[in-house]
Amino acid sequence: MLRCRDISKLVSESMERQLPLGQRLQVRMHLMLCRLCAGFARQTRLLRRAAKQDSERTAVDITKPEATLSQEARERIKAALRERGA
Repeated sequence: MLRCRDISKLVSESMERQLPLGQRLQVRMHLMLCRLCAGFARQTRLLRRAAKQDSERTAVDITKPEATLSQEARERIKAALRERGA
């Protein structure tokens, strides 16, 4: 049976890719028996959902006019770059 350290790594990996059937079964069995790892898995899923929702909420569509810089802002940036010799 896998140790908690192995399970936490697999739980994290499972957020990015589908684990092979054997590993999925081992993780599921371990999570049924270990409340600490089960808590880690719940918290990991919660954090992933929260991060995804936040990124969707704050995403900027650069094709929209309000997402572009004003001419004044562009001029300030150009002036600052010139001053630094960039």
